Amino acid sequence: MENKQNNEEIKKEKNKITKKSKILIVLIAIIIIAGAIVTATIGLNFDLRYRESKKIELYLQKDFNISDIKQITDEVMEGKEVIIQKVEVFEDTVSIRAQDITDEQKQSIIDKVNEKYGLELEKDNIETKNVPNTRGRDIIKPYILPFFIATLIILVYIGVRYRKLKVIKTLLKTILTLVLSQVVLLSIMAITRIPIGIVTIPLIIIVYLLTLIGITTYLEKELLKNKQEEAGK
Repeated sequence: MENKQNNEEIKKEKNKITKKSKILIVLIAIIIIAGAIVTATIGLNFDLRYRESKKIELYLQKDFNISDIKQITDEVMEGKEVIIQKVEVFEDTVSIRAQDITDEQKQSIIDKVNEKYGLELEKDNIETKNVPNTRGRDIIKPYILPFFIATLIILVYIGVRYRKLKVIKTLLKTILTLVLSQVVLLSIMAITRIPIGIVTIPLIIIVYLLTLIGITTYLEKELLKNKQEEAGK
């Protein structure tokens, strides 16, 4: 009687796990499909550093505070994303980069900078440069080989460590899980419009490591269960 009740409880638990797994699979599928649609229609949201934009460089002939230049650009280009950087060896030149810089905005920035620093910069002597966009594959290119080597080493370790758990099946599941986690991450970034920028690679690495921790935790449990079953025979 007790065995029958235990078997029924085990069966119920398995059904719960199966139901949760199906819900998770459906959720992942929805996220990936939605992400693919967003990417195909409006594309990923790249940070200004990687988008096509315009840039002007002003030679101030002296040291300056970026906060002062930012105050000027905030007044002239209110609500617009702007990247301000010190350039040249002596950091006496400021680079101002935005999605677009009109002639009126350029003139206004120059006038305010002249007033702030007592300069006589002229609009006609300052070129507005077009900065081309950076392709997504060019951003990740430097990381492809290190990721590949690290993953290969990890797969070899998993193959040796969990050789009793059907090596080929275990390795295929590991690869699929790692790929899926990255696809889901990019899909979420596409849907939520999180910019692809300097935090993207660290975020990818964090998700990669968390996925590996989850995989190894699961495999350790399966290995322990396998050893218990062998001991019980």
